[in-house]
Amino acid sequence: MLKKLDIFGNPYIGVFCQSNEDITIIPSSLSKDMELEIEKALEVETIKTTLSSSTIIGVLMCINSYGAVVTNFSSDEELAILQKKVKVLRIPHRLNAAGNNILVNDNGALVNPDLSNKAIKEIEAVLGVETIKGTIAGMRTVGSAALATNKGVLCHPHTTDEEIDRLKSLFKVPVSIGTVNYGSPLIGACLIANTKGAVVGNATTPIELGRVEEALGYLD
Repeated sequence: MLKKLDIFGNPYIGVFCQSNEDITIIPSSLSKDMELEIEKALEVETIKTTLSSSTIIGVLMCINSYGAVVTNFSSDEELAILQKKVKVLRIPHRLNAAGNNILVNDNGALVNPDLSNKAIKEIEAVLGVETIKGTIAGMRTVGSAALATNKGVLCHPHTTDEEIDRLKSLFKVPVSIGTVNYGSPLIGACLIANTKGAVVGNATTPIELGRVEEALGYLD
């Protein structure tokens, strides 16, 4: 199911939320109506929280079915909420916006090349997948430049053929390019998704919606 929403009047849904196949992490201040819309679209349980006392959860964490990586400024109380559902790692690096710097599904993870090898080993252990350094459209903030599910990857329109081949090999799903929110190339910041559905910003055009459906395998 595809759903168009704005969160706090903002169409950049991916800035505020993160999802895997079973749970979607949303800001604790989000309305009940919005929470129910997200649950219905993604067929998930929602978990309300903050990270580092902030609502920008999508920027500060990444998640797959095996684990989650969060900013190292997250409190013990915030981690405890997440740990009821999934293994959690505070990212051991100054590049602590985990959602911006890590792109992950249940097959692989691509990370900002500036992350240390030590940090990458810990990330790989908690996410339970092969984890490599790379770029998307030359961008190091790979989590903001693309979104990956277990059925497809949608990424920045300037992603190179070489990068696409690498993404296909790592994530083991088809890879497409596109935009969301009326031309934004920052796919990861614009939507949340799993194999069952997606929530995109209200600014997304019908043509862009069709691209999301195709790229993430909802037409199968």
